[in-house]
Amino acid sequence: MTRRTIVAANWKMNGDLNLIDAMAEALNNVTLADNVDVVVSPSFPYLAAMSTKLTGDRVYLGAQNASEHQSGAFTGEVSTDMLTSVGVKYVILGHSERRSLFKETSHHVAEKVKHVLSSGLTPILCIGESETERVAEQTETVLASQLQPVIDEVGIDAFSNIVVAYEPVWAIGTGKTASPEMAQETHAFVRKFLAQQNEEVAQGVSILYGGSVNGKNSQELFAQVDIDGGLIGGASLKVDEFSEICSSTKG
Repeated sequence: MTRRTIVAANWKMNGDLNLIDAMAEALNNVTLADNVDVVVSPSFPYLAAMSTKLTGDRVYLGAQNASEHQSGAFTGEVSTDMLTSVGVKYVILGHSERRSLFKETSHHVAEKVKHVLSSGLTPILCIGESETERVAEQTETVLASQLQPVIDEVGIDAFSNIVVAYEPVWAIGTGKTASPEMAQETHAFVRKFLAQQNEEVAQGVSILYGGSVNGKNSQELFAQVDIDGGLIGGASLKVDEFSEICSSTKG
């Protein structure tokens, strides 16, 4: 089974309309390898503007979060119907910043994954360990504890429609990056963990690497057998660099 390679941009709480214009123009003209998709996830206020400007083939709009509720008295939340109405196809869920700063538990994330799937959108499920957990050799235990609630909630077959993003917390925005070998080892564990319940599904899941991915290290990281692209933060705010990462990524 051929897995899709995905280059996903997470702008976090950054960017403006000028960046929307410049990034959309660049991505509309970028040439992608046959098996490569691009996802751009600006902040909520810019989703509609980006949606109207993206015309490139296999360049999709993503959101950085979504509520597990469809409507109601949930001030500040955004529903999947709202996201769908402006052209969103992917939703980032369980990012380490949502888990640490906003206290989203793995159970809460699993509920969101279920709701996003039921809405016909594709979750990008983020998992990752802290530096303390890595040093204590708890990486696999932590990742399993983040994956299992989702499996319990939606079932392993649903992972055919889920993208997993492994982001070591210690490498996000720090300039530190897991070596290609270290990242590959962890990605292989994630696939093996999923394969314990369904080998075929596990082989089809795109597993992205995130954590200070940039134009200098992306090709070596993405060349690893179990790394199927990246979830990119800081470098995705730089039009030329992100465009180069997209165009140089091999499917």
